[in-house]
Amino acid sequence: MQSTEMMPTRLVLVLALAAALTACGGSPAWAPKSEAASTFPAPGPVPRTRTADDVANFLAGIPGRPGSPLAGLESEPAWQTFRGEMDSSWNRIAYEWLPPMSAFQKTELAGLPGASQVVFYPFSGPDALAITILFPSSPVYVMVGLEPGGTLPEPNQFSPEKLESHLAAVRNSVSSVFQRSFFITREMDKEFRGEVTDGLLTPILLLLARSNHTVLGYRYIRLDENGRIIERAANYKAPGRIGNKGLEIDFQTDADQSMHKLIYLSVNLADERLAENQPFLKFLEGLKGTTTYFKATSYMTHHKNFSMIREQVLSKSAAILQDDSGIPYRYFDAADWQVQFYGNYEKPYGSFVWLEQPDLREAYATLPTKPLNFRIGYGFARIPSNLLLAKHIGK
Repeated sequence: MQSTEMMPTRLVLVLALAAALTACGGSPAWAPKSEAASTFPAPGPVPRTRTADDVANFLAGIPGRPGSPLAGLESEPAWQTFRGEMDSSWNRIAYEWLPPMSAFQKTELAGLPGASQVVFYPFSGPDALAITILFPSSPVYVMVGLEPGGTLPEPNQFSPEKLESHLAAVRNSVSSVFQRSFFITREMDKEFRGEVTDGLLTPILLLLARSNHTVLGYRYIRLDENGRIIERAANYKAPGRIGNKGLEIDFQTDADQSMHKLIYLSVNLADERLAENQPFLKFLEGLKGTTTYFKATSYMTHHKNFSMIREQVLSKSAAILQDDSGIPYRYFDAADWQVQFYGNYEKPYGSFVWLEQPDLREAYATLPTKPLNFRIGYGFARIPSNLLLAKHIGK
Protein backbone atom coordinates (compact mmCIF):
# COMPACT_ATOMS: atom_id res chain seq x y z
CA MET A 1 0.00 0.00 0.00
CA GLN A 2 1.28 3.45 -0.86
CA SER A 3 2.55 5.41 2.13
CA THR A 4 0.52 8.49 3.10
CA GLU A 5 3.81 10.40 3.14
CA MET A 6 3.82 10.15 -0.66
CA MET A 7 0.11 10.64 -1.32
CA PRO A 8 -1.42 13.86 -2.60
CA THR A 9 -2.97 16.00 0.11
CA ARG A 10 -6.54 15.49 -1.14
CA LEU A 11 -6.14 11.70 -1.09
CA VAL A 12 -4.74 11.86 2.43
CA LEU A 13 -7.77 13.94 3.37
CA VAL A 14 -10.14 11.32 1.97
CA LEU A 15 -8.41 8.57 3.90
CA ALA A 16 -8.47 10.62 7.09
CA LEU A 17 -12.17 11.26 6.66
CA ALA A 18 -12.80 7.57 6.12
CA ALA A 19 -10.86 6.71 9.26
CA ALA A 20 -12.80 9.25 11.28
CA LEU A 21 -16.09 7.92 9.93
CA THR A 22 -15.13 4.41 10.97
CA ALA A 23 -14.02 5.54 14.42
CA CYS A 24 -16.97 7.80 15.17
CA GLY A 25 -19.83 6.08 13.37
CA GLY A 26 -20.79 9.22 11.45
CA SER A 27 -19.57 12.25 9.61
CA PRO A 28 -16.59 13.73 11.44
CA ALA A 29 -17.58 17.17 12.73
CA TRP A 30 -14.05 18.49 12.37
CA ALA A 31 -13.84 17.89 8.63
CA PRO A 32 -13.71 21.08 6.53
CA LYS A 33 -17.17 21.69 5.11
CA SER A 34 -16.41 23.83 2.07
CA GLU A 35 -13.84 24.30 -0.64
CA ALA A 36 -12.55 27.38 1.20
CA ALA A 37 -10.91 25.17 3.81
CA SER A 38 -10.42 22.00 1.79
CA THR A 39 -6.64 22.46 1.63
CA PHE A 40 -6.27 22.17 5.41
CA PRO A 41 -3.60 19.50 6.04
CA ALA A 42 -5.45 16.34 6.98
CA PRO A 43 -4.70 15.21 10.54
CA GLY A 44 -4.45 11.51 11.21
CA PRO A 45 -6.61 9.56 13.65
CA VAL A 46 -6.19 10.45 17.31
CA PRO A 47 -6.11 7.45 19.67
CA ARG A 48 -9.15 7.28 21.91
CA THR A 49 -8.24 7.15 25.59
CA ARG A 50 -9.98 8.42 28.69
CA THR A 51 -6.74 9.12 30.58
CA ALA A 52 -6.54 12.71 29.37
CA ASP A 53 -10.14 13.35 30.40
CA ASP A 54 -9.55 11.80 33.83
CA VAL A 55 -6.51 14.03 34.38
CA ALA A 56 -8.36 17.06 33.00
CA ASN A 57 -11.24 16.64 35.45
CA PHE A 58 -8.94 15.99 38.39
CA LEU A 59 -6.86 19.12 37.74
CA ALA A 60 -9.98 21.18 37.07
CA GLY A 61 -11.43 20.26 40.45
CA ILE A 62 -14.27 18.25 38.91
CA PRO A 63 -15.20 14.82 40.30
CA GLY A 64 -14.16 12.15 37.83
CA ARG A 65 -16.27 9.62 36.02
CA PRO A 66 -16.68 6.15 37.55
CA GLY A 67 -13.49 4.17 37.11
CA SER A 68 -11.12 7.12 37.19
CA PRO A 69 -7.68 6.06 38.48
CA LEU A 70 -7.61 9.34 40.42
CA ALA A 71 -10.87 8.72 42.29
CA GLY A 72 -9.04 7.68 45.46
CA LEU A 73 -7.28 11.06 45.67
CA GLU A 74 -10.54 12.99 45.46
CA SER A 75 -11.22 12.24 49.12
CA GLU A 76 -7.94 13.84 50.17
CA PRO A 77 -8.40 17.14 52.06
CA ALA A 78 -6.00 18.84 49.63
CA TRP A 79 -8.17 17.97 46.63
CA GLN A 80 -11.39 18.88 48.43
CA THR A 81 -9.95 22.31 49.25
CA PHE A 82 -8.70 22.66 45.69
CA ARG A 83 -12.13 21.76 44.33
CA GLY A 84 -13.80 24.46 46.41
CA GLU A 85 -11.29 27.07 45.30
CA MET A 86 -11.63 26.14 41.64
CA ASP A 87 -15.43 26.15 41.88
CA SER A 88 -15.34 29.62 43.41
CA SER A 89 -13.02 30.98 40.72
CA TRP A 90 -14.96 29.35 37.91
CA ASN A 91 -18.37 30.47 39.16
CA ARG A 92 -17.32 34.09 38.74
CA ILE A 93 -16.57 33.40 35.09
CA ALA A 94 -19.60 31.19 34.55
CA TYR A 95 -22.10 33.72 35.91
CA GLU A 96 -20.50 37.08 35.12
CA TRP A 97 -18.40 36.63 31.99
CA LEU A 98 -19.58 33.69 29.91
CA PRO A 99 -23.29 34.57 29.54
CA PRO A 100 -22.67 37.97 27.86
CA MET A 101 -19.83 36.44 25.87
CA SER A 102 -22.11 33.68 24.61
CA ALA A 103 -24.81 36.24 23.81
CA PHE A 104 -22.25 38.21 21.79
CA GLN A 105 -21.36 35.05 19.89
CA LYS A 106 -24.97 34.36 18.99
CA THR A 107 -25.80 37.87 17.82
CA GLU A 108 -22.52 38.96 16.23
CA LEU A 109 -20.47 35.90 15.26
CA ALA A 110 -22.87 33.11 14.33
CA GLY A 111 -23.12 34.24 10.70
CA LEU A 112 -19.42 34.83 10.13
CA PRO A 113 -17.83 33.53 6.95
CA GLY A 114 -15.87 30.55 8.14
CA ALA A 115 -17.70 30.42 11.51
CA SER A 116 -18.02 26.65 11.08
CA GLN A 117 -14.53 26.31 9.62
CA VAL A 118 -11.04 26.40 11.11
CA VAL A 119 -10.36 29.10 13.71
CA PHE A 120 -6.75 30.31 13.83
CA TYR A 121 -5.47 31.78 17.11
CA PRO A 122 -1.87 33.10 16.92
CA PHE A 123 -0.13 34.06 20.19
CA SER A 124 -2.74 31.98 22.00
CA GLY A 125 -0.88 30.46 24.89
CA PRO A 126 -3.15 27.75 26.38
CA ASP A 127 -6.35 29.81 26.01
CA ALA A 128 -8.77 27.13 24.85
CA LEU A 129 -11.57 28.89 26.73
CA ALA A 130 -12.10 32.02 24.61
CA ILE A 131 -12.18 30.36 21.21
CA THR A 132 -14.53 27.55 22.24
CA ILE A 133 -16.97 30.10 23.68
CA LEU A 134 -16.74 32.58 20.81
CA PHE A 135 -16.63 29.96 18.04
CA PRO A 136 -18.51 26.93 19.41
CA SER A 137 -19.36 25.57 15.94
CA SER A 138 -15.80 25.43 14.69
CA PRO A 139 -14.67 21.87 13.94
CA VAL A 140 -10.95 22.71 14.24
CA TYR A 141 -9.08 25.19 16.43
CA VAL A 142 -5.45 25.93 15.52
CA MET A 143 -3.55 27.61 18.36
CA VAL A 144 0.04 28.81 18.06
CA GLY A 145 2.42 30.06 20.74
CA LEU A 146 6.03 30.02 21.86
CA GLU A 147 5.46 27.73 24.83
CA PRO A 148 6.10 23.97 24.47
CA GLY A 149 3.14 21.63 24.15
CA GLY A 150 4.26 19.53 27.08
CA THR A 151 3.21 16.03 28.10
CA LEU A 152 0.30 14.49 29.96
CA PRO A 153 1.05 13.68 33.60
CA GLU A 154 0.32 10.05 34.40
CA PRO A 155 -2.19 9.36 37.20
CA ASN A 156 0.51 7.57 39.21
CA GLN A 157 2.53 10.82 39.34
CA PHE A 158 0.06 12.30 41.83
CA SER A 159 0.86 11.31 45.39
CA PRO A 160 -1.02 12.28 48.58
CA GLU A 161 2.21 13.64 50.08
CA LYS A 162 2.78 16.24 47.34
CA LEU A 163 -0.83 16.79 46.34
CA GLU A 164 -1.38 20.07 48.18
CA SER A 165 1.63 21.84 46.65
CA HIS A 166 0.97 20.38 43.21
CA LEU A 167 -2.66 21.51 43.13
CA ALA A 168 -1.79 24.95 44.50
CA ALA A 169 0.66 25.42 41.63
CA VAL A 170 -1.96 24.32 39.10
CA ARG A 171 -4.49 26.75 40.57
CA ASN A 172 -2.00 29.62 40.41
CA SER A 173 -1.12 28.79 36.80
CA VAL A 174 -4.67 29.49 35.61
CA SER A 175 -5.53 32.28 38.04
CA SER A 176 -4.71 35.04 35.55
CA VAL A 177 -7.13 33.78 32.91
CA PHE A 178 -9.82 33.31 35.57
CA GLN A 179 -9.30 36.83 36.90
CA ARG A 180 -8.31 38.83 33.80
CA SER A 181 -9.34 36.74 30.76
CA PHE A 182 -5.76 36.25 29.53
CA PHE A 183 -2.52 34.49 30.46
CA ILE A 184 0.42 36.68 31.46
CA THR A 185 3.45 36.02 29.29
CA ARG A 186 6.11 36.29 31.99
CA GLU A 187 4.16 33.87 34.18
CA MET A 188 3.77 31.38 31.33
CA ASP A 189 7.53 31.51 30.73
CA LYS A 190 8.05 30.10 34.22
CA GLU A 191 4.99 28.00 34.92
CA PHE A 192 4.71 26.13 31.63
CA ARG A 193 8.40 25.45 31.13
CA GLY A 194 8.92 23.19 34.12
CA GLU A 195 7.91 25.13 37.23
CA VAL A 196 4.35 23.74 37.21
CA THR A 197 4.11 21.69 34.03
CA ASP A 198 6.40 21.02 31.09
CA GLY A 199 4.04 22.74 28.63
CA LEU A 200 0.51 23.74 27.75
CA LEU A 201 -1.29 20.40 27.58
CA THR A 202 -2.33 20.50 31.24
CA PRO A 203 -3.89 24.02 31.27
CA ILE A 204 -5.57 23.37 27.90
CA LEU A 205 -7.17 20.20 29.24
CA LEU A 206 -8.18 21.96 32.45
CA LEU A 207 -9.97 24.74 30.55
CA LEU A 208 -11.72 22.27 28.27
CA ALA A 209 -12.98 20.30 31.27
CA ARG A 210 -14.16 23.41 33.12
CA SER A 211 -16.06 24.67 30.07
CA ASN A 212 -18.06 21.43 29.81
CA HIS A 213 -16.13 19.41 27.27
CA THR A 214 -15.10 15.77 27.34
CA VAL A 215 -11.61 14.96 26.09
CA LEU A 216 -11.75 11.95 23.77
CA GLY A 217 -8.07 11.51 23.02
CA TYR A 218 -4.78 13.22 22.25
CA ARG A 219 -1.45 12.67 20.56
CA TYR A 220 1.90 14.40 20.18
CA ILE A 221 2.43 15.88 16.72
CA ARG A 222 4.79 17.87 14.56
CA LEU A 223 4.83 19.17 11.00
CA ASP A 224 6.71 17.30 8.30
CA GLU A 225 8.69 19.11 5.60
CA ASN A 226 5.49 19.56 3.56
CA GLY A 227 3.60 21.19 6.40
CA ARG A 228 1.48 18.15 7.14
CA ILE A 229 0.62 16.99 10.65
CA ILE A 230 2.31 13.75 11.64
CA GLU A 231 2.65 11.89 14.91
CA ARG A 232 5.84 12.14 16.96
CA ALA A 233 7.23 10.60 20.10
CA ALA A 234 6.64 12.56 23.30
CA ASN A 235 10.41 13.07 23.69
CA TYR A 236 11.09 13.85 20.01
CA LYS A 237 13.94 16.35 19.54
CA ALA A 238 14.11 18.25 16.28
CA PRO A 239 17.45 18.02 14.44
CA GLY A 240 17.57 21.83 14.07
CA ARG A 241 16.20 24.82 15.90
CA ILE A 242 12.80 24.59 14.21
CA GLY A 243 10.72 21.73 15.55
CA ASN A 244 7.10 22.70 14.86
CA LYS A 245 6.10 20.36 17.68
CA GLY A 246 2.73 20.35 19.29
CA LEU A 247 -0.43 18.58 20.36
CA GLU A 248 -3.64 17.35 18.79
CA ILE A 249 -6.67 16.93 21.04
CA ASP A 250 -10.07 15.56 20.08
CA PHE A 251 -12.92 16.61 22.36
CA GLN A 252 -16.68 16.71 22.56
CA THR A 253 -18.98 19.50 23.69
CA ASP A 254 -21.17 18.00 26.39
CA ALA A 255 -24.21 20.19 25.65
CA ASP A 256 -24.75 19.10 22.04
CA GLN A 257 -22.32 16.18 21.63
CA SER A 258 -20.56 18.01 18.77
CA MET A 259 -17.00 16.88 18.10
CA HIS A 260 -13.99 19.15 17.71
CA LYS A 261 -10.25 19.06 17.22
CA LEU A 262 -7.72 21.37 18.84
CA ILE A 263 -4.23 21.65 17.38
CA TYR A 264 -1.51 23.47 19.28
CA LEU A 265 1.85 24.18 17.64
CA SER A 266 4.89 25.72 19.29
CA VAL A 267 6.21 28.14 16.67
CA ASN A 268 8.25 31.35 16.78
CA LEU A 269 6.25 33.81 14.64
CA ALA A 270 8.90 36.53 14.43
CA ASP A 271 9.90 37.31 10.82
CA GLU A 272 13.48 36.07 11.17
CA ARG A 273 12.35 32.64 12.32
CA LEU A 274 9.15 32.42 10.29
CA ALA A 275 10.96 33.15 7.02
CA GLU A 276 13.04 29.99 7.41
CA ASN A 277 10.16 27.87 8.68
CA GLN A 278 8.92 26.51 5.36
CA PRO A 279 6.92 23.63 6.90
CA PHE A 280 4.82 26.03 8.94
CA LEU A 281 4.36 28.41 5.99
CA LYS A 282 3.11 25.44 3.96
CA PHE A 283 0.81 24.54 6.83
CA LEU A 284 -0.62 28.08 6.74
CA GLU A 285 -1.53 27.58 3.09
CA GLY A 286 -4.25 25.23 4.30
CA LEU A 287 -5.83 27.94 6.46
CA LYS A 288 -7.44 29.93 3.65
CA GLY A 289 -10.93 31.22 4.41
CA THR A 290 -10.59 30.84 8.17
CA THR A 291 -11.55 33.12 11.03
CA THR A 292 -8.55 34.48 12.94
CA TYR A 293 -8.71 35.57 16.56
CA PHE A 294 -6.28 37.85 18.42
CA LYS A 295 -6.37 38.69 22.13
CA ALA A 296 -3.73 40.02 24.53
CA THR A 297 -0.91 39.44 22.02
CA SER A 298 1.62 41.85 23.55
CA TYR A 299 0.90 43.88 20.38
CA MET A 300 3.23 41.65 18.38
CA THR A 301 1.75 42.41 14.96
CA HIS A 302 2.26 46.13 15.60
CA HIS A 303 6.00 45.59 15.21
CA LYS A 304 7.82 45.39 11.88
CA ASN A 305 9.53 42.15 12.87
CA PHE A 306 6.12 40.41 12.92
CA SER A 307 5.04 41.62 9.51
CA MET A 308 5.00 38.14 7.94
CA ILE A 309 2.37 36.66 10.24
CA ARG A 310 0.36 39.87 9.91
CA GLU A 311 0.35 39.58 6.12
CA GLN A 312 -0.40 35.86 6.27
CA VAL A 313 -3.49 36.53 8.37
CA LEU A 314 -4.69 39.42 6.20
CA SER A 315 -4.30 37.42 3.01
CA LYS A 316 -5.90 34.19 4.22
CA SER A 317 -8.65 35.16 6.67
CA ALA A 318 -12.30 35.49 5.77
CA ALA A 319 -12.83 37.26 9.08
CA ILE A 320 -10.72 38.58 11.96
CA LEU A 321 -11.91 39.17 15.52
CA GLN A 322 -9.45 40.99 17.76
CA ASP A 323 -8.86 43.44 20.53
CA ASP A 324 -6.58 46.41 19.85
CA SER A 325 -3.49 44.25 20.46
CA GLY A 326 -4.17 42.50 17.15
CA ILE A 327 -3.44 43.87 13.70
CA PRO A 328 -3.25 47.70 13.67
CA TYR A 329 -6.41 49.31 12.31
CA ARG A 330 -4.55 51.02 9.47
CA TYR A 331 -4.03 47.68 7.72
CA PHE A 332 -7.76 47.10 7.22
CA ASP A 333 -8.23 48.71 3.81
CA ALA A 334 -11.86 49.78 3.38
CA ALA A 335 -11.82 48.36 -0.14
CA ASP A 336 -11.14 44.88 1.26
CA TRP A 337 -12.59 44.82 4.77
CA GLN A 338 -15.94 45.60 6.35
CA VAL A 339 -15.24 46.56 9.96
CA GLN A 340 -17.51 46.67 13.00
CA PHE A 341 -16.38 48.15 16.32
CA TYR A 342 -17.49 47.01 19.79
CA GLY A 343 -16.97 48.61 23.18
CA ASN A 344 -14.72 51.62 23.44
CA TYR A 345 -11.09 52.35 22.65
CA GLU A 346 -9.10 54.77 24.77
CA LYS A 347 -5.47 53.70 24.62
CA PRO A 348 -3.39 50.61 25.38
CA TYR A 349 -3.09 49.75 29.03
CA GLY A 350 0.05 49.96 31.13
CA SER A 351 3.42 49.43 29.48
CA PHE A 352 1.84 49.23 26.01
CA VAL A 353 0.58 52.83 26.10
CA TRP A 354 3.18 53.91 23.54
CA LEU A 355 1.40 51.75 20.93
CA GLU A 356 -1.63 54.01 20.92
CA GLN A 357 -3.60 54.15 17.63
CA PRO A 358 -4.99 57.66 16.97
CA ASP A 359 -6.75 56.45 13.81
CA LEU A 360 -8.54 53.72 15.79
CA ARG A 361 -9.68 56.25 18.38
CA GLU A 362 -10.98 58.50 15.63
CA ALA A 363 -12.81 55.58 14.05
CA TYR A 364 -14.50 54.81 17.37
CA ALA A 365 -15.52 58.47 17.67
CA THR A 366 -16.90 58.83 14.14
CA LEU A 367 -18.06 55.40 12.95
CA PRO A 368 -20.91 53.20 14.23
CA THR A 369 -20.05 51.13 17.29
CA LYS A 370 -21.93 48.48 19.24
CA PRO A 371 -21.81 47.84 22.99
CA LEU A 372 -19.56 45.16 24.45
CA ASN A 373 -21.10 43.72 27.60
CA PHE A 374 -18.10 41.81 28.89
CA ARG A 375 -14.51 42.63 29.74
CA ILE A 376 -11.70 41.12 27.74
CA GLY A 377 -8.01 41.68 27.10
CA TYR A 378 -5.53 44.04 28.74
CA GLY A 379 -6.78 46.49 31.33
CA PHE A 380 -9.47 44.01 32.34
CA ALA A 381 -11.95 45.84 34.63
CA ARG A 382 -9.73 48.95 34.62
CA ILE A 383 -10.25 50.48 31.20
CA PRO A 384 -13.00 49.89 28.62
CA SER A 385 -12.61 46.73 26.55
CA ASN A 386 -12.80 46.72 22.79
CA LEU A 387 -13.20 44.28 19.92
CA LEU A 388 -12.95 44.79 16.19
CA LEU A 389 -14.65 42.41 13.78
CA ALA A 390 -13.38 42.61 10.21
CA LYS A 391 -15.02 40.65 7.39
CA HIS A 392 -13.14 40.32 4.14
CA ILE A 393 -15.26 41.54 1.26
CA GLY A 394 -15.70 38.78 -1.29
CA LYS A 395 -14.51 35.88 0.91
